[in-house]
Amino acid sequence: MRIEKIAYHPEDELIRRLRNVRLLKKPEVLIYETCLISLERISTDYLFPTQRYVLLQELEKIRNLQWALKEAGYDMFFLNGFLEIWVYGNEVPITLLPPIVEESIEANGSVVILINDGMHRLYLARHQWVIPQVAYIRGIPRKYPYYAYPNPTKWENIQVVDELPPTYIKKWHRIADYHSLYRNFNSAFSSVGEPRGRFSKS
Repeated sequence: MRIEKIAYHPEDELIRRLRNVRLLKKPEVLIYETCLISLERISTDYLFPTQRYVLLQELEKIRNLQWALKEAGYDMFFLNGFLEIWVYGNEVPITLLPPIVEESIEANGSVVILINDGMHRLYLARHQWVIPQVAYIRGIPRKYPYYAYPNPTKWENIQVVDELPPTYIKKWHRIADYHSLYRNFNSAFSSVGEPRGRFSKS
């Protein structure tokens, strides 16, 4: 991966923009507007994945990005804000946020820190014995929980796969219309990863 240019944006801009993130199907809802948002280093031992897999090619892509950023003087696991990255051959920059994690209160009363965005980076951090910096969001309105449940066994049964069969269950969704709970980071940032699956942005 050849990086042409990097623009750094500080922590206060990251937090300000996160407060403007909207729900995908309910753009009038600013999901993080009143939340407590902080950048913190949290061991992956305390984080609960919500998806049941990681893609091998995505891990390789993230690792190559990590090496390219290191050559440019940036630590992918300690951004202290976020980056816009121009890769040779692409006119539109990639926006790299820190992994996004949310405090979630589950049905049995357990309070967990679930992974919203950045699963592959956090999986890589775990295997590199790194304590990564994440954007930790607390105080999310109870009627708008993250759209999937955290894995009860955390990292224990995460599969590394080349590709996913059409019938593979990626996550355990909370409701039938789980897209209505999806946090649309592209409503506040540009060129952030979009939802996978058979639905599109509204």
